[in-house]
Amino acid sequence: MDATLELAKDLISRRSVTPEDDGCQAMLAERLETIGFRSTHLRYEDVDNLWITRGSGDPVFAFVGHTDVVPTGPLDQWDSDPFTPEIRDGMLYGRGAADMKSGIAAFVTAVERFIANNPQHQGTIALLITSDEEGPSINGTRMVVDYLEKNDIKIKWCLVGEPSSEKKVGDMVKNGRRGSLGGKLIVRGIQGHVAYPHLAENPVHKLNPALNELCSKVWDEGNEFYPPTSFQVSNIHAGTGADNVIPGEVEVVFNYRFCTEITEQELREQTEAILDKHDLDYELVWKLSGYPFLTAEGSLVDAVKQAVSEVAGYATELSTGGGTSDGRFIAPTGAEVVELGPVNETIHKLNECVSVDDLNLLSEMYENVLNTLLR
Repeated sequence: MDATLELAKDLISRRSVTPEDDGCQAMLAERLETIGFRSTHLRYEDVDNLWITRGSGDPVFAFVGHTDVVPTGPLDQWDSDPFTPEIRDGMLYGRGAADMKSGIAAFVTAVERFIANNPQHQGTIALLITSDEEGPSINGTRMVVDYLEKNDIKIKWCLVGEPSSEKKVGDMVKNGRRGSLGGKLIVRGIQGHVAYPHLAENPVHKLNPALNELCSKVWDEGNEFYPPTSFQVSNIHAGTGADNVIPGEVEVVFNYRFCTEITEQELREQTEAILDKHDLDYELVWKLSGYPFLTAEGSLVDAVKQAVSEVAGYATELSTGGGTSDGRFIAPTGAEVVELGPVNETIHKLNECVSVDDLNLLSEMYENVLNTLLR
């Protein structure tokens, strides 16, 4: 099982800060081609993508992941070089250790062992790897899915290696995600001197009642699979920097994480109705990052639950919480989508790390899923 650790260390050592890939995909392709995989490299603008397959026909089982990582943050606050993988007290440290280079390493070695034992496996095993998951997510998995659709390639089962686990590997898997709808709101007023407020109109003051209503509104109650829809302000900016100037406008950036109890269109309409009710002079630009999706039951969910139980000895919990993932681009094609990956406690943090023992457990879980579905 040292193969998983060594591959994870190789991947971590590559400075693939989004959208850079730094040779990760070429290395993976070369490695997998030796056991019969066929590679298709798809580059869209500055983003590298890899679609690599073995076998033919249906069903198509795809592991999905990303080689790009977020920036390191202050290097002097890391205990070791984030791109020099280091093991301390049973933990593997480095940027991308948990999100999600260890996931990629685990499913590559799982595939290698599975093929060694099942060279004539059913259907098609695929890996879809992008370098645009941590970035805008425009030229990555979204574009590969378009390529697959145009070539009439249908994924039946999709296992995303994102860090889904909470306390121990496999204790939680994501069988869906909430939708994400963002907005950039500009409310206009009249700039002026703070000593002469009657000659100005403060947009911050005008916005406040509407913003309070948006923050306190109950959008829905959620359901058995999803928590209630939430509204969160992520940024507010106004003013010139001077303390004696009433601002001429205020900019607010906000986001909805929404469930299947409400639609994107309903959120837009209800938000704009509140703004209109408060007689605001505003401009609002919407950005939809993804619709909610759910794989409530089916052969993939069953196989993943079985794998966690048989390998780790405990039951997993199904969840739709957390952020978005590239599964949102694949689920609309009709695929069953489940996310199973490392513990997410340190993702995007300084001194990101993953348990070395968890690498082996995760790889065994992936192999178990393949044995259930494709052997």
